[in-house]
Amino acid sequence: MERSTLLTMDPGAGSPMLGLARAIQLSVAPVFLLTAIAGLLGVISNRLARVLDRAQRLQSVTDEAMDLALLKRRMTLLTRASEAVTTTGVLVAAVVAVTFISAIAVIDLTAIVVPLFVVAMVSLMVGLLTLLLDARVSARLIRRRF
Repeated sequence: MERSTLLTMDPGAGSPMLGLARAIQLSVAPVFLLTAIAGLLGVISNRLARVLDRAQRLQSVTDEAMDLALLKRRMTLLTRASEAVTTTGVLVAAVVAVTFISAIAVIDLTAIVVPLFVVAMVSLMVGLLTLLLDARVSARLIRRRF
């Protein structure tokens, strides 16, 4: 075969191993996104733990009712953010799985991958916006104190 023909040939056409290599290449970018999602979940979990610790300290003090209400609001927001970001992780993992299957089986599953990825990004935006709302409630709580 000519060199130019080899360069333009479908990588999966030569051997199953090349098809596998292509599948792994297509799956790498979403895997980096999963790493970022894991980091974000860590941030949300730490914030939620701080809220819970503060709420436990204030529970015995009756004049801190407003603070407790804000802490309950933060807890709700952080739980929702965690749920949205976790959903994003599941959807991105599904994108990786479908992309991998598509590359290995040489089937066009774009009609599945695109909506999954779009829903994953919407879910990530919901999680980030909910985290932003928590930051605003947290700032309100700090302003009340100082």
